[in-house]
Amino acid sequence: MRMETPAPGPTALAPPAAPSLATALLLRVAQGDAAAFTALVRQLERPALALAWRTLNDAAEAQDACQQAFARLWTEAHRFDPARGSADAWFRRILINLCLDRRRAIRPVQPIDDAFDLADSRPDPEHQAIAADQQARLAAAMASLNARQRLALALFHGDGLSMAEIAERMETTPKAVEGLLGRARIMLKTMLTEGSDL
Repeated sequence: MRMETPAPGPTALAPPAAPSLATALLLRVAQGDAAAFTALVRQLERPALALAWRTLNDAAEAQDACQQAFARLWTEAHRFDPARGSADAWFRRILINLCLDRRRAIRPVQPIDDAFDLADSRPDPEHQAIAADQQARLAAAMASLNARQRLALALFHGDGLSMAEIAERMETTPKAVEGLLGRARIMLKTMLTEGSDL
């Protein structure tokens, strides 16, 4: 039985995929290209603001964090290494770190218990009042979680990321993310159950 020899050909692997638009723009930003920076900000602005808002639960703080992250993107673009990941992930890491720093620095103006006593001045039907109460209790319960738990919940439920993706963005392991999510859910359930018994 005669075996056929394979046809001669290149044995090298296929060329690497072309970089994403964000990566290409960031590489141009690193060279001082202001037009590329404007285009990159337009591409990243909406998802960045959504992530910052979910992490900080404050629109003004979220906008400030995004502004600071974009300023850092401009000044630190030369540090980006496309071999280590995408421009989106690199920028998201900058934004997450800034949000976590801001979250640690935020001090509540009034005790959480006082938030339950705030009445809505608008005349609402009963079902809207119940929905507003549930939202307020959820917001108060979320605010009591630590910043890493809030971030894990935001990335998992808000962005729909997998445990592995969240672990990469938070620089931890999927098992640690699973623990963060589990503890956060238990704490939320306990706080919301206790609040409904009042």
